[in-house]
Amino acid sequence: MTESVFPQLEALLPHVQKPIQYVGGELNSTVKEWESCDVRWALMYPDAYEVGLPNQGVMILYEVLNEREGVLAERTYSVWPDLEALMREHQVPQFTVDSHRPVSAFDVFGLSFSTELGYTNMLTALDLAGIPLEARNRTVDHPIVLAGGHAAFNPEPIAEFIDCAVIGDGEQAVLDMTEIIRTWKAEGRPGGREEVLLRLAKTGNVYVPGFYDVEYLPDGRIGRVVPNRSGVPWRVSKHTVMDLDEWPYPKQPLVPLAETVHERMSVEIFRGCTRGCRFCQAGMITRPVRERSITGIGEMVEKGLKATGFEEVGLLSLSSADHTEIADIAKGLADRYTDDKVGLSLPSTRVDAFNVDLANELTRNGRRSGLTFAPEGGSERMRKVINKMVSEEDLIRTVATAYGNGWRQVKLYFMCGLPTETDEDVLQIGDMAVNVIAKGREVSGQNDIRCTVSIGGFVPKPHTPFQWAPQLSAEETDARLGKLRDKIRADKKYGRSIGFRYHDGKPGIVEGLLSRGDRRIGDVIRAVYESGGRFDGWREYFSYDRWMEAAEKTLPAYGVDVAWYTTRERTYEEVLPWDHLDSGLDKDWLWEDWQDALDETEVEDCRWTPCFDCGVCPQMDTSIQIGPTGKKLLPLSVVK
Repeated sequence: MTESVFPQLEALLPHVQKPIQYVGGELNSTVKEWESCDVRWALMYPDAYEVGLPNQGVMILYEVLNEREGVLAERTYSVWPDLEALMREHQVPQFTVDSHRPVSAFDVFGLSFSTELGYTNMLTALDLAGIPLEARNRTVDHPIVLAGGHAAFNPEPIAEFIDCAVIGDGEQAVLDMTEIIRTWKAEGRPGGREEVLLRLAKTGNVYVPGFYDVEYLPDGRIGRVVPNRSGVPWRVSKHTVMDLDEWPYPKQPLVPLAETVHERMSVEIFRGCTRGCRFCQAGMITRPVRERSITGIGEMVEKGLKATGFEEVGLLSLSSADHTEIADIAKGLADRYTDDKVGLSLPSTRVDAFNVDLANELTRNGRRSGLTFAPEGGSERMRKVINKMVSEEDLIRTVATAYGNGWRQVKLYFMCGLPTETDEDVLQIGDMAVNVIAKGREVSGQNDIRCTVSIGGFVPKPHTPFQWAPQLSAEETDARLGKLRDKIRADKKYGRSIGFRYHDGKPGIVEGLLSRGDRRIGDVIRAVYESGGRFDGWREYFSYDRWMEAAEKTLPAYGVDVAWYTTRERTYEEVLPWDHLDSGLDKDWLWEDWQDALDETEVEDCRWTPCFDCGVCPQMDTSIQIGPTGKKLLPLSVVK
C-alpha cells in the first residue's frame, strides 16, 4: 500500500506562502482507490498551482484517464522554493495533490510542456521524487517519465531526462499507452523497463529517445538520427483526434481552492488553425482545423457551469472568431444565460474577424473589458513576411467601430525581431498606436482613449517556416525597442495615452536555445538546475546570467555556443534536431513558405481556398472539419 505523505507535509505548511495550493480536495477532483487500479498516472504541469491547475490539457487527460475502470490519474505541480527547501530538509518527496502519494509510486509520470522554460522545474520534481534524473539510470520500479504538450515536438534538449514523448493530441494516446502498460504489468513486467518502452516505441506513435542515436558532422551540425533497435520506426508520428464532439472534455472542470490565472470555465471550440502565420508553432502543429459543433459546445457549457458555478465562459481556440458559427454560438449562449449574468470571453480577436455584434454578445452579460488585437508586425511589409494578412486600414476601421461603440481601451500585441525586420518596421508600431488613438478620439469625441502596445521577442520554433531563421540577439532587440520607447515618449500629443509593455531580449534567447536545441543542450539545462535555476518562466526567478554561464561551461566541449543555436541561420540541407518527429507538415512545403516569407508573398487560408499541399491531411489521414451545421443553439427549456 502506498502511504500518503500528508502527515509529514502538513507540519511544513504553516511555514510556507499560500499553503492552500498543496492541500487538494478541489471541487470535481477525483480520488480513486489505489489498490483497485492497475495503471496509475501522475500528471504534471511543471509550473505553480495557480498556472497549472487551469491548464486545459492536463485537466482533459486527468478526466479521460479517471473515467477508465482500473486506471487512476492524480495531479502534481511545481512547489515554490520555500516548500522545496523544507521538503528536502524533512525528506518529503514530490507528491500529488489529490491523495498526497509520492510521485515515484506511479507507473507513469507525465509532464505537459506548453513552454520550454519549464524544463528546470521538471528536474526539480524528478529529484524531489527520488527518480534518477537520467533515464538510463532508472530501474523497472521507477515511473515512465513522459513528455507531452507543444514543446514535446522537439524533446531533444530533454532527451536524456525523459523515457518517452508523445506529440500531438493526448486523449487517445494516453489510453493506448495505458493498455500497453497494463498488459506488460499483467504478464509480470517481462524484459523490464526496456521491454515496455520497446512495446510503446513499436506503435510508431511514442518517441523513445534512448532508442535513437544522433551522429554529428565535424562542424557541429547533425549528420543523421538512426534507430538503434530493430522494430523502432525511423520517424514518429503525431496523434490527431478527429471529431471533437466525441471528446467533450473536461465535463467536470476543476474549481481551484487558491487564486489562479484564469477564474473561468473554458470550452475548446475548435482545434487547429490554417491561417498560416509563419511564426506560429501552435497553428502549424495542430493542423487540420477541427470544429466542435454548436450543439456540442452548448452541452459542454451547460454541464460545465452546472458542475462549477463559474460566472464566465472562455471560448478557447487559436483564433476563436474564425469558428464558422461563432455569431450563433455567442448569441445563443448570451441569450441562454442572460438571467444568470454569465459572461463570455474570447482570448484574443483577429482584426478581420471582429465585428461589433459579436463583441456586444460577448459583453452582454459580463463586464466590458478592453479589446485585444494582435497585428504582430508593425509595418505592412512585416505583416506580409509573417503572413498576417491584416492591413492598417483594417485595424483602424475595426478600432474605430469599437471606440464608436463605447470601448475605451484597446491592446495591440506585436513581436520584435522577426525575420528581415529593420528599425523602421518596429518604429511604425508607434505610428500605428498614434493613428489608433487619433481615430478613437475622433469617433468617440472623448480624450480618455487608451491604447496599450505589448511587445514580445520573436523566437523561431520547430515545425514552422521560420525554423531556419536567425534569431535577433538580445542586445539588438533591446536597442530596437529602446528606440520605439523613446519615439512614443517624445510624442507630446499622444504619448501619454499609449501604454508600452515589452520584455527585454534575454528570456527570448534562452527560449530560442531550448526550442531549437538538440541533445547537447541537456548539459546546459542540468547545469542551470544544479546552480539553482527554477521557475524560468517567472521574471523574478529567471536569470539570464545563470543560463549563459551554464552554456559557457558545457557547450565548448561540443564546439558550439549559444549563438550557434540562436542567431545562426539554417540551410535547406541541414538535418534539424526534430526532423525524425513527424508533425505531418512536408519539409519542402515549409521551406517554400520560408522562401515566400523572404519574398514577402502572402498565402491564403486553406479552409476557404484550394489545398496548398502542406502535407498534413494525407500524411495523417485527417481532413479539415468545419461547419456550418445549420443548427442553432436553442435555449434550454429550463435553465437552473
